[in-house]
Amino acid sequence: MSNNTSILALAKKTIAHQSAAIGELNSQLTEAFAEAVQCIYDSQGRVIVSGIGKSAIIASKIVATLNSTGTPAIFMHAADAIHGDLGIIQQDDVVICISKSGNTPEIKMLVPLIKQGGNKLIGMTGNPGSFLAEQADFLLSTAVEKEACPNNLAPTTSTTAQLVMGDALAICLLDLRGFSEQDFAKYHPGGTLGKRLYLRVSDIAGENMKPVVNADADVREVIIEISEKMLGATAVLDKNKLIGIITDGDIRRMLKKYSDINGLKAKDIMTASPKTIEMDVLAVKALKEMRAKGISQLLAVENGTYKGVVHLHNLINQGIL
Repeated sequence: MSNNTSILALAKKTIAHQSAAIGELNSQLTEAFAEAVQCIYDSQGRVIVSGIGKSAIIASKIVATLNSTGTPAIFMHAADAIHGDLGIIQQDDVVICISKSGNTPEIKMLVPLIKQGGNKLIGMTGNPGSFLAEQADFLLSTAVEKEACPNNLAPTTSTTAQLVMGDALAICLLDLRGFSEQDFAKYHPGGTLGKRLYLRVSDIAGENMKPVVNADADVREVIIEISEKMLGATAVLDKNKLIGIITDGDIRRMLKKYSDINGLKAKDIMTASPKTIEMDVLAVKALKEMRAKGISQLLAVENGTYKGVVHLHNLINQGIL
């Protein structure tokens, strides 16, 4: 067996093992999970998520997911908590402690302090007989048969189970809150995801130059306008009314059709009834329109008035595509 073959075989075995373990989580869900979700939803405070070792890394990711889906959350390292960071926890906060064994010294020291403060405690552990499991108000079991690690030592499958359980919590809370695409855009203003949800045609067309010629403009004027505005097209107006568009393609077709272009006007070579899009429409919809129609630009309008051009290259540059 070649080295590459054995590597791929082990990788596939690891993925299959973790996939099966995730599937087993369904059988471990109890009413305690629903009660934990409701407890967080009803809370007037935040969610404090704590752990140590690899569980701390998972806790940090769960915090990020909760924050991005409308549930305020803070990460608190279990070791730091017992050395001064316990002050993070406020009266109305709900605490989630994550630990595979549920019996680490830091967790054993931290849990009574949480309980003493009167905060609700959600325990996420792979050991239902552990100290954490017994002390938790709500127990989320993430028990796995064994780790994907051949030595059954490195946290692999167990941390995957924790991650998935955290995602399940976040999604259930998202649903309870009626968290919408608009809410998502508010929390994700940067990057491709945010732009797809908030960037509008007006944001793009407003930054472009505005190519336009009169219906009676000669061909030379048309070519200069398209060249100078660098959008591969120009709108054609007749007394401020939008009547057509001339693209690079129209210019090429004109040269192929006419041996003598002297005397030709914009209205002679334009495409009438051009494809338009309203300024207040999301930019991602402009992309869908371009794809559906097989074109690379749309004329942006506002209540029928021509305002500018949105080009496929704009959408690429913005990361929409």
